[in-house]
Amino acid sequence: MANLSSAIDSVFWDHNLSSPQTLEGTARSVPGEPFPVDGARASRSHRIQQLSLLREGFPLGVIPAFAPSSDKRLGSFSLNSLLLSPSSSNWWAGLVGQFKPKKLFADIKTSISKAEEWDLQLFKDTTKHIVDKSLYSVGLWTQIALGSSSSLLLSAERLGDKEGIRKKLMFVHPLEKHDLTLEAAWPDLFLDHKGRFWDVPESLNFDVSSLAPETTGLQYRFAVHKSKGHPQQVNAAETSGDAPPASLFPGLCAKAAVSYKANRDLWRPKEEDDNTKEEEEDDDAPVFLPYDIRLKEPHAAVSGIVGSTLAAWITGRDTKRRSPISADAFGSACCTFQKGRFSKLYGDLTRVDARVDVSSASALAKRIFHAIKRSSGSNKTDDDASGSPRLSLIFQQQVAGPIVFKVDSQFEIGAGKYGAQMEDLIYSLNYSLRLLESGKVVAWYSPKRKEGMVELRVFEF
Repeated sequence: MANLSSAIDSVFWDHNLSSPQTLEGTARSVPGEPFPVDGARASRSHRIQQLSLLREGFPLGVIPAFAPSSDKRLGSFSLNSLLLSPSSSNWWAGLVGQFKPKKLFADIKTSISKAEEWDLQLFKDTTKHIVDKSLYSVGLWTQIALGSSSSLLLSAERLGDKEGIRKKLMFVHPLEKHDLTLEAAWPDLFLDHKGRFWDVPESLNFDVSSLAPETTGLQYRFAVHKSKGHPQQVNAAETSGDAPPASLFPGLCAKAAVSYKANRDLWRPKEEDDNTKEEEEDDDAPVFLPYDIRLKEPHAAVSGIVGSTLAAWITGRDTKRRSPISADAFGSACCTFQKGRFSKLYGDLTRVDARVDVSSASALAKRIFHAIKRSSGSNKTDDDASGSPRLSLIFQQQVAGPIVFKVDSQFEIGAGKYGAQMEDLIYSLNYSLRLLESGKVVAWYSPKRKEGMVELRVFEF
């Protein structure tokens, strides 16, 4: 089943999306905007942990990535590597390096073409190009175990094409039925539904959430968020001049949300009885284990989630684009069909997920009201993006063995000439790791953001 928990996650400030804009490999979605496409969700494991495992499968331990730079001469292509990773029983650290080769090769080529002969000056120019600080980025992470379950994560990174150092602190304390998280970042990176990145100079977030139900049940969250400083668009050379999202402006906000999730199978193979199992054990036919235990059963199912939110801006009420106190409702409905058990070498997995998301019921009602008024001759329009439902289509097809091709697409309903307009699209190749039961290496690319990276994901699909 497509991930429905992203519905309640997207309401808050700590919903991470995959992005190679930083060495951390994540950016937060903007709360209050349409739910992001399912394939954009970030891995639950930290980027440095992913690099530690991924480097075993890449030449020289170098992992490629694509992300636009503020300086176009640097290009989008980068090489990432885990340089150091000391650890002990309750502590580990890691040093990550990144290199963007395009500008270096272009500068060396220009110097050689202009040189009349190979001399010492040419060598000095080449050395100067190699030590250009804008080509290199470096990040340092350390995690300290505080007791049996709590942990503290500290990180700092300097990007070659940007000024200053990005710093982040995260404290995680799992409880029996809840998760408690405290995060602070200077600055914090956000990604809106138009594919634009925003840096918030200071961001502090305290969050308490109940564990998400596997099939049916309630989930609730409470969070307090404080931001300081005016949001700045990343890669200013491409700035469109649009105003930042209202929820990113400075202020202190308390928010609570509750949701109910339900799931029902339309069709699923019945469990075989003991006699049938004994007959199969006597056969000489080989038994194939699934490449991913979460994709082991063909089925058809429907699921849904409905919820409500209540938010209060304690400070920062002078912003006209947001209400001091607001309440809203949201929901998602999903239909899934899977053919195959994903255990054989070929043709054993075809899966389609279709999901409709309503991120703001009040904005949808307002949009419908304005549409009725326009039909009566009024020219007033509603530009609130959260007022349009989104249709997400996810297609997965086994290529060979553990390799699966996946397409995540999202459409804005009610826009464009044909009643729906494509808003996002992500292509990915997934290599399932049978030893991890439900782990995979994902190589994805987003044409909209012109970004791509390689990730390790566990118990996600």
